[in-house]
Amino acid sequence: MRTGFTTGACATAAAKGATIALVEQRPVREVTIHLPIGRDARFELVRCELDAERCRCGVVKDAGDDPDVTHGAEIQATVWWEPEPGVHLRGGAGVGVVTRPGLGLEVGGPAINPVPRRMIVEAVSEAAGDRLAARGLAVEIAVPGGDEIAKKTLNGRLGIVGGISILGTTGIVKPWSTASWRASVEQAIDVAAANGQRHVILSTGGRSEKFAMRLFPEVDEIAFVEMGIFTGHALRRCVARGIERATLAGMIGKYAKLAQGHFQTHVAGNQVDVGFLAELAAASGAPEALQAEIRAANTARHVQELALAAGLTGFFQALADRVAERSHAYVHGRLAVEAILFDFEGNVLGRGARGG
Repeated sequence: MRTGFTTGACATAAAKGATIALVEQRPVREVTIHLPIGRDARFELVRCELDAERCRCGVVKDAGDDPDVTHGAEIQATVWWEPEPGVHLRGGAGVGVVTRPGLGLEVGGPAINPVPRRMIVEAVSEAAGDRLAARGLAVEIAVPGGDEIAKKTLNGRLGIVGGISILGTTGIVKPWSTASWRASVEQAIDVAAANGQRHVILSTGGRSEKFAMRLFPEVDEIAFVEMGIFTGHALRRCVARGIERATLAGMIGKYAKLAQGHFQTHVAGNQVDVGFLAELAAASGAPEALQAEIRAANTARHVQELALAAGLTGFFQALADRVAERSHAYVHGRLAVEAILFDFEGNVLGRGARGG
């Protein structure tokens, strides 16, 4: 199936094109950007509106064969000079505004995630060169119709209002049907077992896999499996293929679900139960005021921030212990299970084990 590009990659291309056009005072029709996965990609600009003061460029998002709601949307970047040196990123029409904590973004700021922010700033800085030493560039990202597109997402529930989020950690959108995704997870476990691996590391996503690789440098790369939402399928496959030990690597959002026995953790399938997390916090010694804050939290990440601020480290250990216990019971004790809970920078918050 055909891959596509993230909104973050499209925004970066539009911003780079607008910067080149403004600096060189000439229309730009295409640009090449560097993606986080380590390769370059070329983008056609569908608009380049230029005058002496500013430039607006646009890229139409191509999501490949993925059924992405933003496929076909135009991601625009308008660039203009400002007195203060540096690159100043802003959100325009159709880009959501963050209204609640727990998303890892500033409340009141645009819903442009950290990796796209870095990509945009780096691309604009490269295109502007030493001109940024004397003055700065404002970069406004906009998505015409983004407010309507956002109604098809969970942004409103997360406290992102007025538009879509600018997302992406790799720059690439990989099209996966649920069946093919599950099959790829099972196949990866099959390959690990066939190559003599008796210990596999099952991660809930790309970041947690990267963190686990740092934690287990001695483990062969073939033993790392990005299981995504299919924890239950992955655990059963490990048992079926004679794997003796599985290490789960994840962060609080997925672990909040696994700890309750939800072994397919897609966001649409079951929401984070902050009431459950508040009960776990209470059992870990949280005062009533903190319990109330957790019950009112917007996201699992927000719960993490609250617990860390309160110094409630036992909460994270309890969560990891519960995930290990539930996972071990899920396969009727036929697999030793370790659960490692990471924060968003790769630090270990909790580590529990059952069996073995």
